[in-house]
Amino acid sequence: MGDMANNSVAYSGVKNSVKESNHGDFGISLEELRALMELRSTDAVHKIQECYGDVYAICTRLKTSPNEGLSGNPADIERREAVFGKNFIPPKKPKTFLQLVWEALQDVTLIILEIAAIISLGLSFYQPPGGNEAVCGAVTVGEEEEEGETGWIEGAAILLSVVCVVLVTAFNDWSKEKQFRGLQSRIEQEQKFTVIRGGQVIQIPVADIIVGDIAQVKYGDLLPADGVLIQGNDLKIDESSLTGESDQVKKTLDKDPMMLSGTHVMEGSGRMVVTAVGVNSQTGIIFTLLGAGGDDEEKEKEKKDKKSKKQDGAVENRNKAKAQDGAAMEMQPLKSEDGGDGDEKDKKRANMPKKEKSVLQGKLTKLAVQIGKAGLLMSAITVIILILYFVIDTFWVQKRPWLAECTPIYIQYFVKFFIIGVTVLVVAVPEGLPLAVTISLAYSVKKMMKDNNLVRHLDACETMGNATAICSDKTGTLTMNRMTVVQAFVSEKHYKKIPEPDAIPEKTLAHLVTGISVNCAYTSKILPPEKEGGLPRHVGNKTECALLGLLLDLKRDYQDVRNEIPEEALYKVYTFNSVRKSMSTVLKNSDGSFRIFSKGASEIVLKKCFKILSANGEPKAFRPRDRDDIIKTVIEPMASEGLRTICLAFRDFPAGEPEPEWDNENDIVTGLTCIAVVGIEDPVRPEVPDAIKKCQRAGITVRMVTGDNINTARAIASKCGILNPGEDFICLEGKDFNRRIRNEKGEIEQERIDKIWPKLRVLARSSPTDKHTLVKGIIDSTVTEQRQVVAVTGDGTNDGPALKKADVGFAMGIAGTDVAKEASDIILTDDNFTSIVKAVMWGRNVYDSISKFLQFQLTVNVVAVIVAFTGACITQDSPLKAVQMLWVNLIMDTLASLALATEPPTESLLLRKPYGRNKPLISRTMMKNILGHAVYQLVVVFTLLFAGEKIFDIDSGRNAPLHAPPSEHYTIVFNTFVMMQLFNEINARKIHGERNVFEGIFNNAIFCIIVLGTFIVQLISTIPTSRLKFLKEAGHGTQKEEIPEEEFSEDVEEIDHAERELRRGQILWFRGLNRIQTQMDVVNAFQSGSTIQGALRRQPSIASQHHDVTNISTPTHVVFSSTTASTTVGYPSGECIS
Repeated sequence: MGDMANNSVAYSGVKNSVKESNHGDFGISLEELRALMELRSTDAVHKIQECYGDVYAICTRLKTSPNEGLSGNPADIERREAVFGKNFIPPKKPKTFLQLVWEALQDVTLIILEIAAIISLGLSFYQPPGGNEAVCGAVTVGEEEEEGETGWIEGAAILLSVVCVVLVTAFNDWSKEKQFRGLQSRIEQEQKFTVIRGGQVIQIPVADIIVGDIAQVKYGDLLPADGVLIQGNDLKIDESSLTGESDQVKKTLDKDPMMLSGTHVMEGSGRMVVTAVGVNSQTGIIFTLLGAGGDDEEKEKEKKDKKSKKQDGAVENRNKAKAQDGAAMEMQPLKSEDGGDGDEKDKKRANMPKKEKSVLQGKLTKLAVQIGKAGLLMSAITVIILILYFVIDTFWVQKRPWLAECTPIYIQYFVKFFIIGVTVLVVAVPEGLPLAVTISLAYSVKKMMKDNNLVRHLDACETMGNATAICSDKTGTLTMNRMTVVQAFVSEKHYKKIPEPDAIPEKTLAHLVTGISVNCAYTSKILPPEKEGGLPRHVGNKTECALLGLLLDLKRDYQDVRNEIPEEALYKVYTFNSVRKSMSTVLKNSDGSFRIFSKGASEIVLKKCFKILSANGEPKAFRPRDRDDIIKTVIEPMASEGLRTICLAFRDFPAGEPEPEWDNENDIVTGLTCIAVVGIEDPVRPEVPDAIKKCQRAGITVRMVTGDNINTARAIASKCGILNPGEDFICLEGKDFNRRIRNEKGEIEQERIDKIWPKLRVLARSSPTDKHTLVKGIIDSTVTEQRQVVAVTGDGTNDGPALKKADVGFAMGIAGTDVAKEASDIILTDDNFTSIVKAVMWGRNVYDSISKFLQFQLTVNVVAVIVAFTGACITQDSPLKAVQMLWVNLIMDTLASLALATEPPTESLLLRKPYGRNKPLISRTMMKNILGHAVYQLVVVFTLLFAGEKIFDIDSGRNAPLHAPPSEHYTIVFNTFVMMQLFNEINARKIHGERNVFEGIFNNAIFCIIVLGTFIVQLISTIPTSRLKFLKEAGHGTQKEEIPEEEFSEDVEEIDHAERELRRGQILWFRGLNRIQTQMDVVNAFQSGSTIQGALRRQPSIASQHHDVTNISTPTHVVFSSTTASTTVGYPSGECIS
């Protein structure tokens, strides 16, 4: 022991390691405990015996009591946390916002846009060398200065739009991640575990468990820490999450007492002393190693040498750990999303049951691929047509040669065509769609929490909207799970109410009190009400609480018996499981004899009874005929009233006989003496019948799958409305169901299941395997036109397979075991069936929200693509510029997705049948709406495009040259187009052909704000910059200063005040020359006999005057030639402007 303590000081592998003096306080060090927990089965037993003696000695060293637990003193807890660590495994670091931005930038469409924008930006700053530019075609009509100032705006605006999209996507991902972590931490906070502190059994959050705690483990628990067994009853653990072995491991003090974190208790109960928590537990060690490996990889570039050393160490440690602990390590599954990367096997195992995509995912993927292909084709055709049109017109029709100095100009044209093509692609691909899906799901998940649905997997929310069948448990879901004994058959008399204690013989009462007190789990108890006048609190198994309540009604206290016979004094316990459907406890008496108490399903336990306690409390013979009489006169009437019947019995093993073979359960639990049969009522929740009616109206079949007997199940099903008088539906027991679905070889046949499930409404006395078989059979069935979408509720450990197999698995938040919660998709925090109906409503709402957005988005896309394509082919330019398209497609659609995805659900969603997997995402009504709106919008846009200048008496914006300034004409087209989309957003609120699109519009504040906001921003973006000098035209760049009409007569251009101050002399000089040139033109026109208009037509435009002003320097000479009628202004360099 001394050597071990000395060796432990050198250990430095864990943050929580402390000095030897602290270890000395406890007599056992952190490292010794870690080393102990790495051993398995007999190795661990030998180690404990050699070094410590037994588990009680470990408790002594850890300064804890096996029966009383820790004191709970805060100073003691703090000291233990300092020495042994906290029960917390640091989660994997979330992705930073910059990482999410980088991921968003990987989108192919955005990359294409970025490249096109950068090329456009580069070319806008590139000035082609001077020369006879007229040879290149009508390219640079427009001021060079303005080109220099505004040519960059289109490229920059595209980049700005890309930045907006990337930031929105990254922020959305970041908030989704944050929400998931919030959800995960909520699940963790709700996860509690039972420990003994100060002699009291209390439940504490898993994170508060410390080394030295005495933890009570029971069927269905997920162990939150490592420990050593102190006492166990028929304890079996599923260690597959650590070892990969599916066989359950039996835990006993003499063979294998090691309890490991992350493993599941499949059977039995017991107590253990906690020996390792957090990063020091077996799960924590693996995650620490996995985390270390990841850190090393991140530091690869910075410290290569250190990295290689560290990584070698990490791999070596990992291999060691795997050799000891088996292949795949898994964090506590409820924390798995936060806790590290996990192993490949875990991922496979987690993903295996969810083979199919959700209904919506599958449809959206298909649609996105189709739209993508169509968009790519349209954009490619657009680019090809534009290039061919330009090449043929320039080099074939106009017969221009390709000149080297014109190459940059032609490249600018080609880049412009490419940008138009990419724009068509961008508009065709609905970028807003993934955002709409995510926003809708995230919004729904958040709101569903208020409706008692804790969603663990996002797609489950939407899948629930398509559910066609719900296989529900009875207890706690359809009923209140508030069990009370209301009838009893005792001393050969059937009491319709609980009898007075005096009415029952003393001997019978003694057997009843002892039998119930010791043969119910000691974790089941009845506590005083929290509020005065309230009902007593039932803790633990509700059926057992009902039996304990019976003792209180009989004025007896079960706690006195338990104090006299503590749990560790129980000789042997056969715990309840789904196969036995009973529980038995063996007591050893002081004279060496044994007595076994048994309780369970009445028809099962009665078959094992050979005697019954008579009216005077003495046992008498109990023949099969008597049993049939009791079934007919007692059990069936109770069951028909919806009562659960439980039989209580006992058996004595005399002292003289050799001790029985306790492992041979069938020989032990037989030859029993019946004490009583009790009827337990679990009232139907008052809101359930109405909820089931809603489901049936919505096209969802509700089936009850229960472990109760068939009469009880049928009675409850009738009360709930699952079975109605006169309907041709069947109720089966588990054994009948199995007989009908299996062939002679005992194999399950799908054809046989297909004959049963459509009419099956109640499956009674069913095992979890039956439940799984039924769910699988319904899902795999092909008898219906649509594949069935099945939801399942479950609370027990063995419900795991059925929950995983189902399309949506609901676990009970109150009664559910950790294993069931881990296997589920949604946790019902109130265990109430009505919450499932709310989940259906939210699921359908998600589907409708996406459909609404699709209707809106596709209308925009169809119109924009046709306008861009047609406009580009006819006018050689898209009427909607790239930046305008991006404003419509990326900004408005992002807002529209937010507006339409946050519509609250209404009851009307439950008035229609489920859509099913094969129904197309775009319904006929939606297609009619999309095409109708598209035709209307196209008519309006093309009318404005080709006749707008006549209607409004303005200049035409068509056939504008490269870098031409924006026109009023195209601004009107753009504004009209955006406004039509904005009003179509209101139309898109209804997708089932409703007339009133404004119904309930004010219930969605987000929608109203977004529509109004978009309207205002659109107005501001198209006000000319002459009115708002601080703003730029959205997508058009800087506006040209307006030219007042009176200035036209003087041929004076309105220019900037600063310019006028700087170049006043040059401007005056040039204007003088211009006047002279005009007069000379007129004179020459008269001399040559040509018209005055011809001369004036040659007058330089205001634009070219400005062009000349910007390039002019001080003139050196002026030449007037009467023959050419032209003016030449000389430059110092000798260059001329003609």
